[in-house]
Amino acid sequence: MKVTRNDPNQLILSDTPWFIGIMLVFFILAFVGPGLLLMSEGGEGIWFGLIFALGGGGLGFGAFCAFVRRVQVILDRTKDSIVIRRQSVFGYEAVEHVLSNLSHAEIESTTSRSNKGSSTLYRPVLVLNKGMSAGRHPIVEAYSNGSGSHRLVDAVNEWLPARKVDSDSQSA
Repeated sequence: MKVTRNDPNQLILSDTPWFIGIMLVFFILAFVGPGLLLMSEGGEGIWFGLIFALGGGGLGFGAFCAFVRRVQVILDRTKDSIVIRRQSVFGYEAVEHVLSNLSHAEIESTTSRSNKGSSTLYRPVLVLNKGMSAGRHPIVEAYSNGSGSHRLVDAVNEWLPARKVDSDSQSA
């Protein structure tokens, strides 16, 4: 996820997983193409080709549905709103909150342990301290490693106290 707009009146965070989406389309085609080729040869190849195309293509399509989601978060001072938009193969969802209810953004973390040690994963959340939507609202649903979550939280927390620039009052 990255900051696509950062001005005094609007902060937009956006994530479109192009790379994983394109890789999964290639994965699907790698199974469906040879499967259709085997089916076109006839004989016993029809059933093997059908299983190959449906099995591999179906797994790729399932992964595409599970992992490819577009997320956009719009914090807008002029409308006093926060809009969290999520779009996937299954549909579109938009959740709106009141910006003046937003206290700050912070990091949620989870730790997983294995034989090789432990690893900590993070996700950014918006903390609303009042109103009907009071509570913690994840910007993204999945946890990840790296500094991306920290960058988003820093961007939101730096943007929140910023004052609207008044274009009428200019000093000489």
